[in-house]
Amino acid sequence: MDARIRGTVEEPRDLSWSRTVPRELVHRASVAEVLLTDVRRVDATRFVAAACWSRSHPTFPVDGHAVHHPLMVVETLRQLGIFIPLRYLGVPVDTRMLITDVFFTTEPGAQPQASHGATQVTCRVRVTGLRTGYDGATAGLRLHAEFLAGGVVFARAGGGARFLSPERYAALRGPLVGTCQPPASAGLLRPDPARLGVPHARDVVIGCADDPGRAGGPGGDGRRHRDPKDVLVDAADPWHPFFFDHATDHVPGMVLLEAARQAAVLASDGTLSRPTGVRLTALRFTEFSPPARIVCVPHHRTCVFRFEQDGECPAFGVLHYQSPLRA
Repeated sequence: MDARIRGTVEEPRDLSWSRTVPRELVHRASVAEVLLTDVRRVDATRFVAAACWSRSHPTFPVDGHAVHHPLMVVETLRQLGIFIPLRYLGVPVDTRMLITDVFFTTEPGAQPQASHGATQVTCRVRVTGLRTGYDGATAGLRLHAEFLAGGVVFARAGGGARFLSPERYAALRGPLVGTCQPPASAGLLRPDPARLGVPHARDVVIGCADDPGRAGGPGGDGRRHRDPKDVLVDAADPWHPFFFDHATDHVPGMVLLEAARQAAVLASDGTLSRPTGVRLTALRFTEFSPPARIVCVPHHRTCVFRFEQDGECPAFGVLHYQSPLRA
């Protein structure tokens, strides 16, 4: 099926959802993980893009809900933040992109209901804060995007990124550069996947230093048990097709976002499950070892979080929710 939209003065014609863009232009190893199908330039700073969100994606719920995972917004933004610089801004294909911060907000009442096959998403994108290095190459930018389905805006997202040559990245990472296989799990205790709102055990990306089944819930004596002593970033499946599509030498930003969301579920005893917005700021790389600790503080419709590792805070942020009700 060749699905197209006809453009206006501001949008190019013939935006297509028929086939994906080349996987190397969004830094994905698997074609199945490529969401973008078309990107067209409107002017020097504006673009319009098509993305296809499949029901077969690993993040799609299997509990009967027909709404895509909010991480699909962030992953689409990530792919736009790679494709546009590579295709239109002269950034070499082997450049490493480092996310400095990312945010998104969604309109709960406007979320597209996934029907058969896939959801066709239109993205309106604007590039700001374009920075160049001493050699004139693109060194960083900010991206702002609106996401539409059926002509209705259902999400907005944005963030910043830096671009490093392979040589500069290697100098920055030192002996940690070039990890060629996913890290082994730390072997911590796992919360129940259903409690975290994920379909499979492989989708759990946190572990607990004590029994997560006793965390935050009322016991038989009517008293509330203590929270887990430590909630740590510890992916159950280091070969997960979405979180670890390719080898990496640090914890991916998508894993950090999902780990924060899952930790917030535990910290709120399940009352905060599906965020309608998030903001994450990355101060430095989050390493696989030792596993980073996640500290969450729920408060009404928000949950503030931070990651702690080796006495430092590599990343922090806040999750927003429509209401503090159990999903």
